[in-house]
Amino acid sequence: MPTPFVFITRQIASEAIERLREKAEVEVWLQESPPPKTVLLEKIAYTDGILTMLTDPIDSEVIQAASSSLKVISQMAVGFDNIDIAAATRRRIPVGHTPGVLTETTADFAWALILAAARRIVEADRQVRQGIWKPWGPDVLTGLDVYGATLGIIGFGRIGQAVAQRAKCFNMHILYYSRQRKPEAERALGATYVDLEEIFRRSDILSLHLNYTPAAHHLVNRERLALMKPTAILINTARGAVVDSEALVWALQNSVIAGAALDVFDPEPIPHEHPLLQMENVILTPHIASASRETRRRMALMAVENVLAGLEDRPLPYCANPEVYS
Repeated sequence: MPTPFVFITRQIASEAIERLREKAEVEVWLQESPPPKTVLLEKIAYTDGILTMLTDPIDSEVIQAASSSLKVISQMAVGFDNIDIAAATRRRIPVGHTPGVLTETTADFAWALILAAARRIVEADRQVRQGIWKPWGPDVLTGLDVYGATLGIIGFGRIGQAVAQRAKCFNMHILYYSRQRKPEAERALGATYVDLEEIFRRSDILSLHLNYTPAAHHLVNRERLALMKPTAILINTARGAVVDSEALVWALQNSVIAGAALDVFDPEPIPHEHPLLQMENVILTPHIASASRETRRRMALMAVENVLAGLEDRPLPYCANPEVYS
């Protein structure tokens, strides 16, 4: 049998690449920027497997261009809203992802943003570096007490619950909203289920951890932001399109809320002229919530295991569309 060919759309852990090279010919896209769509269309036309990132638009056009030899699409991410799952399923192509592995790492990062935004740490660091250290005073860089505050969590899956677990150590009042109630998690974490309007009204800190779906598009909009406390802070480590960025700019410029910390944007990267980049009360990070060395290593290995299973006509261990096997 000919050696299968696999295209990887970004440099990943060398250990994972070597594991794949034991079974396949591998080509890695070595540039920092994602491969253009023209490259994806070219490669998928003759590849047996493709290992993708969230930044790769694996839409119906790309999937339609795939040859009959394509056996697997493996995404190195938990989410897969960049992939047309329905189109892949119609072609009987299994799609892999990497669930569970980044829960604790992402929850840690969400908490880093919560503390940094509440206590204005980035703003303070910037002032020191710019030589505008103000003399100590009762109102200098005053922020929000986290201990004992009300934390709202929208999306109460693995990551949302991990964030809530950490909040218990801060004696926080934990509110959550999700499509389905989680009674067991409520009992374990002391969390209270509320509706969307109430979680916006009551939260001192509102942290987003929901998956992106069309129904979640701009869930955080002008009307809901207007419900929030003027001292409240918004944290987003979920997906950029969950937040209407124009509405968020309005809320921050008009002191409707006190601040925000964002790890995700729509589009990514955030355009260099975007008004959020000029705001002191916003922390911006480049989609790095899962960026610990060990987590990214485990994600790469999981993605490779999905590729190998697909090449060998085995069910993917972490499959986003298991209906392809029915």
